[in-house]
Amino acid sequence: MSDDIRSLRNRIDAVDDQLLALVNERADLAQRIGALKGDGPVYRPEREAQVLRRVAERNPGPLSADVVVHLFTEVISACRSLEEAMAVAFLGPRGTFSEEAALKRFGASVRGVPCASIDEVFRQVEARQVAFGVVPVENSTDGAVGRSLDLLLATAAKLCGEVLLPVHQCLMSRATERQGIKRVYAHSQSLGQCHEWLSQNLPRAERIAMVSNAEAARQASQEEDAAAVAGRTAAALYELNLLAENIEDNPNNTTRFVVIGHLEVSPSGRDKTSLVMSALNRPGAMHALLEPFARHGVSMTRMESRPSRTGMWEYVFFVDIEGHQRDAAVAAALQELGERASFLKILGSYPVAV
Repeated sequence: MSDDIRSLRNRIDAVDDQLLALVNERADLAQRIGALKGDGPVYRPEREAQVLRRVAERNPGPLSADVVVHLFTEVISACRSLEEAMAVAFLGPRGTFSEEAALKRFGASVRGVPCASIDEVFRQVEARQVAFGVVPVENSTDGAVGRSLDLLLATAAKLCGEVLLPVHQCLMSRATERQGIKRVYAHSQSLGQCHEWLSQNLPRAERIAMVSNAEAARQASQEEDAAAVAGRTAAALYELNLLAENIEDNPNNTTRFVVIGHLEVSPSGRDKTSLVMSALNRPGAMHALLEPFARHGVSMTRMESRPSRTGMWEYVFFVDIEGHQRDAAVAAALQELGERASFLKILGSYPVAV
């Protein structure tokens, strides 16, 4: 070993000692803040978002901003766990993209609770069996997740955050090659995201929708002539061979998840507000609903229509706007909207995904 390498390794050891001391100092400070808060909530989405934005903006490299955010998410998660072992529900079983989204938002120092359905995630949160739940709401390729939107309309829980997760789909099987695959299991959203690839590469294979991609991987692990579409984590969990990677039709395929809970989130400085509304059945009603946003300078980033289930050809509209409901412009627009809409429900305000 050269003297240069030995010298650099000694410097790394010294830096590691400093990191160890500083991380534990941070944990001690977090514990002291927790003691001062008393019965206040352990998880403050707005504060964590501010911390992560700050380190990403101040990062000089060579580590990427994404790597730095991931590292600090885990530090925050570990410090948070010293106050409380928080439980977070997600669509299971283990190995789903929903679990990956939960880990991205909360870090590994939480107790993950896999649920058999999106409905069960909502039930766990509503019954306060868990602190928070993570559910998918839309995909950049395949559109809205209808069941999540329907449940958001009915739930008493609030939106407390969002997660944007790049989704890379893989084909996996007990088999070592694609020839002979007769069935492909996957969540319906993933089947839609990989439609063209499956049509070109497995045109004769039956496509079978499952409640989750991890469940699809579990099913495929029990059959010789079946495959599943899921993430790499599921292949490792169920000891399947990766037959193809990144088979999504859109290379920028991204799923947006929301965090649901009972927390009122304060402004973080860069926020989003989600709501659901319906218009009176008369000419110009939709224009009347949208006009307050334009007049108060509030940008609308998304609008999705869903059947209201209260009458034929009646719809509700899920809307995302920039800003927090406590911001003056947003509050004014929402007040006017409430006077014009036949139905209005504020789903929550929360930090924009870091």
